[in-house]
Amino acid sequence: MKERRALQGGAHIVVGTPGRLRDHLERGALDLSALRAVVLDEADEMLDMGFREELEEILDATPVERRTLLFSATMPRPIVAMARRYQKDALRIETIGESEAHADIAYQAVAVSPTDIEHAVVNLLRLHEAETAILFCATREAVRRLHASLTERGFHAVALSGEHSQNERNNALQSLRDRKARVCVATDVAARGIDLPSVSLVIHVELPRDAEALQHRSGRTGRAGRKGIAVLMVPFRRRRAVDAMLKRARIDAEWIEPPRPTKSARRIAPACSKRCPRPSSSMRRISNSRRRSWNAWPRT
Repeated sequence: MKERRALQGGAHIVVGTPGRLRDHLERGALDLSALRAVVLDEADEMLDMGFREELEEILDATPVERRTLLFSATMPRPIVAMARRYQKDALRIETIGESEAHADIAYQAVAVSPTDIEHAVVNLLRLHEAETAILFCATREAVRRLHASLTERGFHAVALSGEHSQNERNNALQSLRDRKARVCVATDVAARGIDLPSVSLVIHVELPRDAEALQHRSGRTGRAGRKGIAVLMVPFRRRRAVDAMLKRARIDAEWIEPPRPTKSARRIAPACSKRCPRPSSSMRRISNSRRRSWNAWPRT
């Protein structure tokens, strides 16, 4: 009701999701007859999330003489097709050259055994000590499992996935802004729309499905002129496939060795190696005070 009253009172600018705008349009609360410009931000992600029908219905209801601007991190075929359908003599502007990826992001790839990925992720967090880090997983279960593991190790971490409510999402993001948390474990969908200037490290714990998803994930860092690092955890058997994906994304990644813990930490936390077994139950039952002494990001 609040939104309908605001629309009835008139507005110079209306900002909304495709689904919400279509709902107001079908209910007669949104009049587009005098519309002069349409801006689609993250157009590729909107299509990827299944909003094609909503976008087409909204654009079909706008005046022919309107201006249409599409902002997209990638230009897959569906975006090109939409541009041709709804734009005339459009000018395409690219902020990076065709032969280079995001210049403010340093890409690294780590080939590891699947069983050692979690240890390698922990060592990466301790190595970089990023102000804010985002860790990407493919499923809700993977997010839940990794978040629990990091919390148990003493990291201040939050989780974002489809199982979290909007209120929980807002609280998690506020914790990151307030520096109460420094690690965010998220799925692709849950991390969309996150804009935190303090993110200097992105770790692809589970590989993205394609080059476009890789660019979207990595784009959470290296923003507004700041430098960032994006690290891919690559199971040994997937290295050739990852090389092909990096080539499609025009990314020149540096292949590095799995990071090792410091000498003091090695006495408690195992290195990323098959020769190092998981810590015993007695080793895991260390006191909170001792955890503070070897955690790169101690509790406060």
